[in-house]
Amino acid sequence: MDNLSKKEAYLAMYAFLENMYKLTGSDDIGGLLGSMSLLQDGHTADPAAWQDWEDAIVKATSGTIDASLKIKR
Repeated sequence: MDNLSKKEAYLAMYAFLENMYKLTGSDDIGGLLGSMSLLQDGHTADPAAWQDWEDAIVKATSGTIDASLKIKR
């Protein structure tokens, strides 16, 4: 897969969450999608959403995110 721009990656995450919302009808995911929605000026409905996204990019690209499943026995 080619490298994605920040905006393309954001839209991919949005599409993923939108699908989860369609499958579950979760109010929490619906609220998140509302705050993440892009306005006509290109900014997110909740200005903090884009900053949170950029913070997540920093974490992901710095190797500080561990998404491995840990099962306690």
